[in-house]
Amino acid sequence: MDLILRNARVAGVNAGEPVDVGIDGGVIAAIEPHLSAEGREIDVEGRFVAPGFIETHIHLDKSCILDRCKSEKGHLEEAIEQVAQAKKAFTEEDCYERAKRTLEKCLLHGTTHMRTHLEVDPVIGHRGLEGVLPLIDEYKWAIDLEICVFPQEGLLNNPGTDELIVEAMRRGCKLVGAAPYTDSDPKGQIDRIFEIARDFDADIDMHLDFGPTHDEIDILYVCDLTEKFKYGGRVTVGHVTKLSSMPPQTLADIARRLADVGVAVTVLPSTDLFLMGRHMDHNVMRGVVPVHTMLEAGVNCSLSTNNVLNPFTPFGDCSLIRMANLYANICQVGKHADIVECFNMVTERSAKLMRLEGYGVEAGNPADLVVHDCQDPATAVAELVPPVYGFKNGRQTFTRQPAALHRPQ
Repeated sequence: MDLILRNARVAGVNAGEPVDVGIDGGVIAAIEPHLSAEGREIDVEGRFVAPGFIETHIHLDKSCILDRCKSEKGHLEEAIEQVAQAKKAFTEEDCYERAKRTLEKCLLHGTTHMRTHLEVDPVIGHRGLEGVLPLIDEYKWAIDLEICVFPQEGLLNNPGTDELIVEAMRRGCKLVGAAPYTDSDPKGQIDRIFEIARDFDADIDMHLDFGPTHDEIDILYVCDLTEKFKYGGRVTVGHVTKLSSMPPQTLADIARRLADVGVAVTVLPSTDLFLMGRHMDHNVMRGVVPVHTMLEAGVNCSLSTNNVLNPFTPFGDCSLIRMANLYANICQVGKHADIVECFNMVTERSAKLMRLEGYGVEAGNPADLVVHDCQDPATAVAELVPPVYGFKNGRQTFTRQPAALHRPQ
């Protein structure tokens, strides 16, 4: 064996008792108690071993720009306007350095797969793309990175954007996204994005229904097109904060429709909480959709980071366990099974959303693993437990020393 993780706890294996995880040739070769094998060993001392975290929705290209933006009103319109101004001065080198800084933070918190959303329009051109593309190869030793290009400031109302998106897809971007709430013709933008996705056989991941009220929503139209294009299992909608203002029965009806046609939902707890409710001066809404209740209807859901240190979210350390914990607090998750699902929404449910193969702590799968300083997923979420080791294809990618008290003699 290349590596053996001794005395590990793996969810669903051996009734929670310690096992050994044998890794050879970059894959998990065996999971069993008292594994009879030789090789480099790490005694994880009964800690919880899980698959690597998955960022399904993050913006590397516009992270870490607070030094050149304002966040005074704190609402969505200000964030869009401030970033639109700032990105005029973006360079390829600037995007690369900021994206790398954010990516490395993600790695140190145990992320092994990532989908980054990246703006393309006549102002930024492909400068963000040129800055982020090199990171795919440069960091493949630690993470699988894919790019979703989208029109943050509109498509049909922003001449030249369509051509830039199509060219980005030709250059190898894996997904196409949308932000119809900034377009003069929201449904027209959604139509065009589905057409581009069909032309490139690409999946879709949209920013959708980002607002405080549900009087005008596009999510059912996206469901109709998903059915029309036979794209079930290949469409994700992010934010959908308008759904948080719906009565339970209306939300349940939409959840059933999402499940029936195969549209997944990603909630961005930090950004959604920060931006929503700015129009209210008391009893302020949270604006975060309770997606754990939608799981029961069969909707696949994930939690993710979204923005880091910019006007959309002027904070963030790239910890997905923090996002799971924040979501659990906002949506008042208390049941043990639901807390476990919060962990699943940054791991296995995210893997299903991204249609990853061979994900999970099972023999034969790639050894993309994270060791947590606890014994189970619910504790990891409840106590914000940091990871202590990370591995990508069996190679160790980071170490974090557990905190230690220095007692008096």
